[in-house]
Amino acid sequence: MTFILFILILGIIVFIHEFGHFIFAKKAGIYVYEFSLGMGPRLFKFNRKNDETEYSIRLFPIGGYVQMAGEEIEQDKKIPDDKKMQSKTWLQRFLTVIAGVVMNFILGLILLFIYALLNGATTNNTYIATSTNDKLQVGDLITKLNGESATNQDVFLIKYASNLERGKDITIEVKHKDNTYEEVTLKLNEDKNYGISFAGEIEEGFIASIKYAFTKFGNLILQMWYTISYLITGKLSLNNLSGPIGIYQVVDETAKIGFVNIVYLMALLSINVGFINLLPIPAFDGGRVLFMAIEKVKGSPVSPKIENTIHTIFFILLMALMIAITYNDIVKVIFKG
Repeated sequence: MTFILFILILGIIVFIHEFGHFIFAKKAGIYVYEFSLGMGPRLFKFNRKNDETEYSIRLFPIGGYVQMAGEEIEQDKKIPDDKKMQSKTWLQRFLTVIAGVVMNFILGLILLFIYALLNGATTNNTYIATSTNDKLQVGDLITKLNGESATNQDVFLIKYASNLERGKDITIEVKHKDNTYEEVTLKLNEDKNYGISFAGEIEEGFIASIKYAFTKFGNLILQMWYTISYLITGKLSLNNLSGPIGIYQVVDETAKIGFVNIVYLMALLSINVGFINLLPIPAFDGGRVLFMAIEKVKGSPVSPKIENTIHTIFFILLMALMIAITYNDIVKVIFKG
């Protein structure tokens, strides 16, 4: 059941992303060779009547793609120039490229709204729920971590994790119920944590759920931004990243808790996929937007052959990174077992 759920979750997220690219490519009149769910060897394919696109499902459920005319390094002379991506207006190409990210973000917002309706809308404040430190009381509000603002729970978590991984003491500022402030230094305990947990307040209702969806969406984007910056600066290691095996483990653990948590996990993954694809790195959608921005600045497009070669090189590097992350996932599973 976990495997089926894993395939279903990734399948929906990938389908929504690729459908965004697909529908805008079709509207712009771009020739689409293939709409694929999954990577690797093809398991199944079909064609619709009067439609040039081949629809396929491939073996490995770790992604998908929409192959459009003009993306290949060697230009296909069989396809008319007016059906290739480069022949379309800048706006048509931009919308086609960015549509996948937008669809992932929309899916994430909808799922967060559903989660809040079913489970209650939790505020994002960092109220202490439990503590092993005598200076901290249940209901204290954490306002700062190591001198930086920490009233946002999602941002606090990534800063907390960064210090925890490096084994560093942390200093938090808390606001007590009597409105007094106090700084408290927390050291790692025997369980390799700081001995605190925290939670927000819960609100109910349709309006509260809408507010939660948009607020949580913004906070998750901010958390992901901090994660990327911490990975670049070394404040977090690559061990914090998960590939398909790591995600499978999370799906398995989440499914045991309940359906509503699967909804939240799916929202998180969809927003994550959208955010990662938005990064200005070749082979990602954001990388294609970067080349389009260069085109705007220089007044002419980058050579399709050069651009596509760069995308191909970065795609190979990303696959190598995925292999390294998957190896780490396997090691974690072995040692956990």
